[in-house]
Amino acid sequence: MDKPSSRPIQGAARGAAPDPDALPPALHAFRVQATDGHARRGLFQTAHGPIRTPAFAPVGTQGTVKALEPRDLEDAACDLLLANAYHLYLRPGHARVAQLGGLHEFMQWRGPILTDSGGFQVFSLAHARQVNEDGVVFRSHIDGQRHVYTPELAMRIQESLGSDIAMVLDECADPSDRAYARQALARTHRWAAACKASHRLDTQALFGIVQGGVFAELRRESIEALASLDFDGLAIGGLAVGETKEQMYRTLAFTCPALPVAKPRYLMGVGAPEDIVEAVHWGVDLFDCVLPTRMARNGGVLHPQGRLNLKNAGHAAAREPIQADCPCYACTRFTRAYLHHLVRCKEITGLRLCTLHNVTFMQRLMQDIRSAIAQGRWLAFRQAFQRRFQLSDQAARHRQRALWRQAQTRSPSRAGPRGSA
Repeated sequence: MDKPSSRPIQGAARGAAPDPDALPPALHAFRVQATDGHARRGLFQTAHGPIRTPAFAPVGTQGTVKALEPRDLEDAACDLLLANAYHLYLRPGHARVAQLGGLHEFMQWRGPILTDSGGFQVFSLAHARQVNEDGVVFRSHIDGQRHVYTPELAMRIQESLGSDIAMVLDECADPSDRAYARQALARTHRWAAACKASHRLDTQALFGIVQGGVFAELRRESIEALASLDFDGLAIGGLAVGETKEQMYRTLAFTCPALPVAKPRYLMGVGAPEDIVEAVHWGVDLFDCVLPTRMARNGGVLHPQGRLNLKNAGHAAAREPIQADCPCYACTRFTRAYLHHLVRCKEITGLRLCTLHNVTFMQRLMQDIRSAIAQGRWLAFRQAFQRRFQLSDQAARHRQRALWRQAQTRSPSRAGPRGSA
């Protein structure tokens, strides 16, 4: 296998550049620039430029954010993208990506990339995998071929891809099953140590993943074990996988204050605006989720007052844009009536325009969050957001989640809410 490329690409155009004097001094250094309560603003230095935190990463599972081009993401001022090691391992193969110059060259994205190890996707294949102490044996959701996925392989895949941030292999358990969560926790810690020992690409940061479900003592145990391994950052895994919002927020409240202050904190798979605001309140720095792009492909768009469904007949004659002050191409050129028409007709242009808006909305939200923290007005910002942003029907959300979980037990071909953008 070709050695993974580690050549940094500097000078990327991703919106307004941070002040060079404020950049952290060394690769993978994290600097907290301002705090307001637990909320914090900072910079994390990578081989492909700095990430301004708090930051949200659109998900490009297979090396592309569905319906968008890299220049769209640059125009939206995205600092970070996520790609998935599991999917790229299966297609086109990590060795081929390495031969073609690494993932940045392959997909022509010049900014930082984070790769999820694939642990969540593997564990979503409930009917097609077996867990042992060495890793996971599973069958591909594409062709049924048998694979043995180990911590060492997860590292080789991500090194071949050449991402800026790699994730350890972990076991994502049911967040409410204490007995199994404890078993999975021990295995996750052993795998984290194996990943740390086998990781060799010095231009690539490596993050550990804190597990433990919704149980405070397990989360604290996980933090203690992973902190001793001195990762470049720590992620909070095992949330947004079936628990209620109240359980998620309570878990963040007792988990975040226990995390190392000097390392970036990444909440995996969480991207609803209301969840991001609450997580930032407790000190989270990085986020990713398929929600903004997936809902866009179903006619759903984000708005300061909540989510809008452009399929609804109420938009059929609406002359206004999705959001009057949004600078994205969808909002500056087109009416809701036109987008309603495109979405109802399932035109690709409609899906693209909705996606472009949602990605822009998320990046503007993160910029507003960073500004509020820097200016010492975080609590006022949070309160104003919560008054304005109307939540979707949570009972309906839980019903849909239950239906998805039932579908998972019947079909090994689905990768789950976090699995595909």
